Amino acid sequence: MVFEPELFEKLEPGYADTYAYLRKNEPSKSGFWRRLSKNGAAVIGLTLIFILTLLAIFGPEISGYSYDEQDLSKINQPPGLDHWFGTDSLGRDMFTRIWYGARISLTVGLATSMICLVLGVGYGGIAGYLGGRIDNVMMRLIEVLSGIPFILYAILLLVVLEPGLMSIITALGISLWVTMARIVRGEMLRLREQEYVLAAKTMGGGLRHILFRHLIPNSMGAIIVTVTFTIPEAIFSEAFLSFLGLGVNIPKASWGVIASEGVASIGIYPWQMLFPAALITITMLAFNFMGNGLREALDPRLGNKEA
Repeated sequence: MVFEPELFEKLEPGYADTYAYLRKNEPSKSGFWRRLSKNGAAVIGLTLIFILTLLAIFGPEISGYSYDEQDLSKINQPPGLDHWFGTDSLGRDMFTRIWYGARISLTVGLATSMICLVLGVGYGGIAGYLGGRIDNVMMRLIEVLSGIPFILYAILLLVVLEPGLMSIITALGISLWVTMARIVRGEMLRLREQEYVLAAKTMGGGLRHILFRHLIPNSMGAIIVTVTFTIPEAIFSEAFLSFLGLGVNIPKASWGVIASEGVASIGIYPWQMLFPAALITITMLAFNFMGNGLREALDPRLGNKEA
């Protein structure tokens, strides 16, 4: 194809100035971090998550005890210099078990959110982009799944699957992806009529090309925020299921397993219940603070206000 010179028009200086102004005012990475750093709750959330992650990695090695090491001569000891979080009914060091449990709980949260990311983005992206009858059928299925409490799905799946860490991650991932699918579908409906999408269609772009090169990248703000909120939901769900006895296999410990063991003696040895419950609460608050901060920082309307 040959482009004739008369097809082009030289821009006036004003156009260049306008382009420079738009480039100056469009969202940037520096603007994102600046808005995020101004959100005090988000900074607190990020700091808490960083500290929790470090303690989950190195905490079990600090105490010098093993998470399943029993010492019947030291049962139910209160927090002290030898055992910073006390011991449980079998003489196991609570500090070690708490941070070993943090590894499992955080792993469940992150792995579940990744499953929700893959299923939700794929399903919601196809439904929102194709629209019409296909969208109606796919969303009716979502409504049916949403009508039944997700915890019931998880319990049924855990009854069918063999108990273990992978089973609970799979059960939660299959149960919690619906929210992601709905949000992504809404983003697809909003973006599919944009000029750049219509241009990609005109140039022969297929479904996969348009989804992965145009629609999903422009929906990453909503997707990242949803993933951030999915992590604490998965952690709490795992703790609840472990509290019911459907969690990881003993002697492995998650926060839910430790809380379940400590609830029987909460009136006599409250630290056995207090520490895991407090950490579950702190973790959920931290991720929610960070999620709210990310939602505000990634809002394009806020980004366009930055000079």
